[in-house]
Amino acid sequence: MPGHIAIIMDGNGRWAQQRRRPRMIGHRAGARAVNRTIEFCLERGIAALTLFAFSSENWGRPQEEVDSLMKLFLGALDREVDELHRRGVRVRFIGDRSRFSAGIVQRMDKAEQRTLANAAMTLNIAASYGGRQDIALAARALAQQVAAGTLLPEQIDEQLLGRHVALADLPAPDLFIRTGGDTRISNFLLWQLAYTELWFSDVLWPDFDATILQQALDDYAGRERRFGLTSAQIAADAAQGALP
Repeated sequence: MPGHIAIIMDGNGRWAQQRRRPRMIGHRAGARAVNRTIEFCLERGIAALTLFAFSSENWGRPQEEVDSLMKLFLGALDREVDELHRRGVRVRFIGDRSRFSAGIVQRMDKAEQRTLANAAMTLNIAASYGGRQDIALAARALAQQVAAGTLLPEQIDEQLLGRHVALADLPAPDLFIRTGGDTRISNFLLWQLAYTELWFSDVLWPDFDATILQQALDDYAGRERRFGLTSAQIAADAAQGALP
């Protein structure tokens, strides 16, 4: 069972187009798929779920769609946080908040503070997020320490940089899922997905349900995660108790 699942929820617009409906109808249907996914993960004891809700590139979409997405996002924050809190879900947001309205940022902060002590599951919502942006901000933070004289350049390594990217306090995702048929990671968690198992589905996100998510988990359960080692090394480490 993966401890951390990351998902690109793709296909809302195409789902609506297939039904000759406005794209926002697809986004609303996609919100219901989010609820089904959270329910599934809670039932199976999955510790962390990270959802790609809105990328840094999505700001370039038609303004009408962006405005509608912001209204949907605002409504979800007002509507869903009480239930998530009741079920013990900690809500966190990663990404550049400076481009959101003050009202949305205020609700994001409030949701994070209200659910801070919850431990049933951590729900990370990537909003106005980009993987390259994430790494650049981590590099900037280290550069500022070097400029201040509190860090030497030769002290910078993968571990140090990794402590400055988003989700640094959580284990890296074990399983990445993308719906909608495209087989790319689209600037999502570039640093964090280095050894994550990837699973792609042609199913459009609004149609994503427990049956399809279970298929992903079943496929994941049959994989061997080697992290650059050989199968023999993995078997030996497992026998010695070095691996879970």
